[in-house]
Amino acid sequence: MVAALIALWYLACIPMNAQGSLLEAERAEIAVTPPTAAERRDMGGLALTAANPSVAAAGAFAQDRPRLPAPHQVVAELIDSTIGLRLTSKRSLVFHAGITLGPTLLGFAIGSLAGILLAVGIVHSRVMNLSVMPWAIASQTIPILAIAPMIIVVLNSVGIQGLLPKAIISAYLSFFPVTVGMVKGLRAPAASDLDLMRTWNASTARTLVSLRLPTSLPYLFASLKIAVAAALVGAIIGELPTGAVRGLGARLLAGSYYGQTIQIWSALFAAAIVAAALVALIAGIERLTLRRMGLAR
Repeated sequence: MVAALIALWYLACIPMNAQGSLLEAERAEIAVTPPTAAERRDMGGLALTAANPSVAAAGAFAQDRPRLPAPHQVVAELIDSTIGLRLTSKRSLVFHAGITLGPTLLGFAIGSLAGILLAVGIVHSRVMNLSVMPWAIASQTIPILAIAPMIIVVLNSVGIQGLLPKAIISAYLSFFPVTVGMVKGLRAPAASDLDLMRTWNASTARTLVSLRLPTSLPYLFASLKIAVAAALVGAIIGELPTGAVRGLGARLLAGSYYGQTIQIWSALFAAAIVAAALVALIAGIERLTLRRMGLAR
């Protein structure tokens, strides 16, 4: 599957980069069809590739500013921006990933705690179930790209800058999956188990601690994996309205300003690697926790 995706990626580079390939060929005095850039301007990549297959293929994978970078160009940029630079370098993706990781983890912690508390309230209070849950669902219909600048501007007006505004945006994206997963998990105990707790005259708090919370852990960890990835997205989006010069969002902005598509793609892959590492970390904690509780092998 991975090999097929990479092959499709390479094939897609040919028509996507056809304009640039033919322009470079024209400058090298190689015959192309149509012969001038003005005539080619309104033609699609597929049409240009069909008219000039060899020229389009030859120049598609080594352009300095391609529309679609080839996989080896992205990998080379990733290596140069990580292994090839000092960790404190302003061009190092490791440095920028560390900057983005701060608000990601803080927002994830805030959002997860808020989601757990909301879920407990929703499960134990009919009023909260009927009032808070619909609002929690409705909050996710607001595009984060629309609300992020508002959060940044409002907090900046009261003197709050730096880490916290981005963490709040991360928390906004991460609390909802935790809330939904915990509500499902807290309601997972069988009716017979709840009846048994009532037979023992267990209080609501004791039932929560001894039955509902342990039963909810598989649901909680599944939600945390989604929430931590969403928190990273929120931190990156939070960097965009501020014109940040540090962080993965700043790398994306810089790449878009200067037409450095290879830099943009390398930053995107760096973000994906960070997200995968965070999800793997939570999965490891999940295995240890559930195994210790006897809920997994």
